[in-house]
Amino acid sequence: MIDLGPDFRLRDPADYPRWYGFDHPRPDLLAQAVYGLPELHRAELVALADAEVAIVGSPGCYPTATILGLAPLAGAGLIGDLVVDAKSGVSGAGRETKPDMMFGEVNESVKAYGVGGHRHTAEIEQELALVTARAGLAANANPGTAPLDFLPHLIPMTRGIFSSSHVRPSRPITQAALDALYAEAYADEPFVTVVAAPPATKHVTGSNEVRIHVRLDERSGRILVLSVEDNIVKGAAGQAIQAFNLVHGLPETAGLEQLPLAP
Repeated sequence: MIDLGPDFRLRDPADYPRWYGFDHPRPDLLAQAVYGLPELHRAELVALADAEVAIVGSPGCYPTATILGLAPLAGAGLIGDLVVDAKSGVSGAGRETKPDMMFGEVNESVKAYGVGGHRHTAEIEQELALVTARAGLAANANPGTAPLDFLPHLIPMTRGIFSSSHVRPSRPITQAALDALYAEAYADEPFVTVVAAPPATKHVTGSNEVRIHVRLDERSGRILVLSVEDNIVKGAAGQAIQAFNLVHGLPETAGLEQLPLAP
């Protein structure tokens, strides 16, 4: 089963009342579920082929772009302080019929929402902690990742996620070292592209691709990580297909090699 909802994204049952407002009815199943971000959990997804019960919790759209953008830094213990400023088109902010989601309210307007603790914060914190642990680092090696300062915004477009991560590194680093770190991290990933210029959401519309740009601001000393994706594809259904392919022994890219739409 591949769940596109939130029910199997978080490992700790205590997180569900806090972030989603309900007590998980089957906490016993959480330990069996795999977080369906292939770039971090490929081996676990493949192993589900032999599992008696195969459960994949498909990641949220904001976490996908943000986690992939920050994972190389977390694995290197570089996140001393962190602010994530993210933006979503209307299709990524829910499909409920609400007055503030109507055309007249969204058009020509930008607003922050989920202020004070958006539910996707928990996924990002969880997965960056996992990256830290897998790298053999102490739990506090990336102090900027927990608690996380994450603020999403709704912008007047149909689809797309733009995640801007502002990182104060825990130690000095050069642009060349950052370039090498990201090139190595994503060299073999079919759907993650590290780009030399800041990307736009239009560059990935209709595709299962995430584009990431990393830049050291030498004046401020901060690292800026820009990540874009199509929330309907890599941020939802496309990623679910990618995980399905891995679980069932199919080529990981099967059905997902559609190029971005242009214009």
